[in-house]
Amino acid sequence: MEGGFGEILTTSGGWESVCESLRVMVSNDAFQRWFRAARWLGVEDDIGTIAVPGEIHQVWIETNYLPELTMAVTGVFEDVREVRVVVGEESGVTDHSEDGSPTPNISQARPTKAAALEGEALDRRIKAAGLNPAHTFASFVVGANSQFAHAACEAVAKKSGVGYNPLFIYGGPGLGKTHLMQAIGHELLRRQPGSRVIYLTCEKFTNEFIDAVRRGDIEKFRRRYRSSDVLLIDDVQFLAGKERSQEEFFHTFNTLLDGRNQVVLTCDRPACEIKSLEPRLISRFECGLTVEMQPPQMETRMAILKKKSHDWKVRVDESVLTFLAEKIRTNVRRLEGALMRVATYASLAGESVTVEKVEHLLKDLIREEASRQVSIDAIQKAVAEHFDVRLADMTSRRRPASIAFPRQVAMYLSRSLTKGSLMEIGEAFGGRDHGTVIHACKKVGEKIDDEPGLKESIARIESQLRR
Repeated sequence: MEGGFGEILTTSGGWESVCESLRVMVSNDAFQRWFRAARWLGVEDDIGTIAVPGEIHQVWIETNYLPELTMAVTGVFEDVREVRVVVGEESGVTDHSEDGSPTPNISQARPTKAAALEGEALDRRIKAAGLNPAHTFASFVVGANSQFAHAACEAVAKKSGVGYNPLFIYGGPGLGKTHLMQAIGHELLRRQPGSRVIYLTCEKFTNEFIDAVRRGDIEKFRRRYRSSDVLLIDDVQFLAGKERSQEEFFHTFNTLLDGRNQVVLTCDRPACEIKSLEPRLISRFECGLTVEMQPPQMETRMAILKKKSHDWKVRVDESVLTFLAEKIRTNVRRLEGALMRVATYASLAGESVTVEKVEHLLKDLIREEASRQVSIDAIQKAVAEHFDVRLADMTSRRRPASIAFPRQVAMYLSRSLTKGSLMEIGEAFGGRDHGTVIHACKKVGEKIDDEPGLKESIARIESQLRR
């Protein structure tokens, strides 16, 4: 089964046409990323089956590109009415034809269903695992900010312990990290009733460890967490600076991964940026799949508000929802809280809510959101921390490359994220003239095009500043 999607051996040459259609419909970059390693298995009962390397490819294609894939396939092969995507290792390809191409066993490729847990039995298991009943995949609104993280979590939920272990999710507060993490636990308990799923915060893990040491029953503590099938740990940055807890977590982590048990972690920053965390833990956190969640865009914020309005059975005028989505941008939890306040007022007051009334009702939240606008001071601080230089170096006259370039990055971000003029920005960086700011912006812009790592670093700083 060597070669890419466009290299599969066929007698009709039809797959070359499918390949060309897909490149047009999904863009060449998307084709290379998600379809390049796919394999054609064959047709049975009007169903064409394609194998992909892993669960995340399967989930991503089914979620984002299945209509395009189906259109491309059915446009060439008239006997295909449906396209199914399966994971390659489950494809059942066991034989080869005379020309060397794989002969699929389609019946083995089809997914099988285990007895699912439902109703009160599932509710009891969810409660015992420490999960919030509301945090499911069905209740999560997917947007561009969370699409990749959502696909990764669904992939883990479909088959734990394979490919994406550990799964490390990071991003600012209130973006849905906990929701997605717990959704994994929900789905695994529903699909695999015998699974031992445990969710807890890192703070609780640390406190329980301290209590176990004090009581002298550390072995009981270890048996509880090291025997789990799926361990979901929230806010892992809480381990920073806690040497004994890090030691215990390190061995728990290793025991679970050695046993091919799934570990999912959330954090407010990438593992490498957690200060006072042992390098061996950082390397283990980074050995699986790391995904980032960012603040939701306007369309996603509106979708969240509409879904919550429907779920809570409250009627709110579209103009009010638009106002909330425009004013509260950084935090999904804060957005939902604002809607709850509006809905509660409407219910108690017994009157329709106008934009003017909402503006008065939420003046504290709106004022706080406005105060979160990016300032040059905040940019200087964030850049200094990222590049590990002194804040004073942002305004100093020192010019070694280790200081000059971070300062240029800060000027570049000040130009793009604030309304400050060139003169105002230059003044904020130690009284420099506007020509210096222009030169800095040009140099950083050129480096971004040539150095993908710098582009990622600047995007990370921007994300941090917008939290």
